[in-house]
Amino acid sequence: MAKVLYSVTLSVDGFITGPDGDMQWMRPYLGPNPEVDDLLPRIGSLLIGRRSHDGDDPHKGEPGEGEAFGGGWSGPAYVVTHRPPSRPETGVTYVDDFAKALTQAKEAAGDKYVNVIGANIAKQCIEAGELDEVLLFYAPVMLGAGTRLFTHPNGQTVPLERISVTKTPLATSLWFKVVQRATP
Repeated sequence: MAKVLYSVTLSVDGFITGPDGDMQWMRPYLGPNPEVDDLLPRIGSLLIGRRSHDGDDPHKGEPGEGEAFGGGWSGPAYVVTHRPPSRPETGVTYVDDFAKALTQAKEAAGDKYVNVIGANIAKQCIEAGELDEVLLFYAPVMLGAGTRLFTHPNGQTVPLERISVTKTPLATSLWFKVVQRATP
């Protein structure tokens, strides 16, 4: 059965994008990472928010631009949106309901991970009690503004248990298991 994983690169001050959705801040930190190399074959599908899908690409102008993980992964992708494009992208399924998209992504993933891309989709997974793990790649930079890793009106505590810590020359990663899922 598929597990739902939120894997994301973020600044030390907790931002996953810079102001106005800027992802170019990430470029200096995209490099060899054994943990990413190990993760990619374990991903069975992607669950993506529309803003993330349509947003800035840290691989802009490079081979792999517009592809998941800069071209390091390919497979089924499910974009949650109420505005499907007039020209759908090959390999991408646009679904107008979060629960349906998650179900389809889990079925497609089989016994691998559904990798979540986008803060809002991750938040919806948490609120639905469907997030199993979180993998954070901390880049040694502070952005000061942008999209936070996780926000919830009036706060919400999500207990985590550390699985591993990995240091590379470009980032430090922390992998967590969600201990107690939120109840819908």
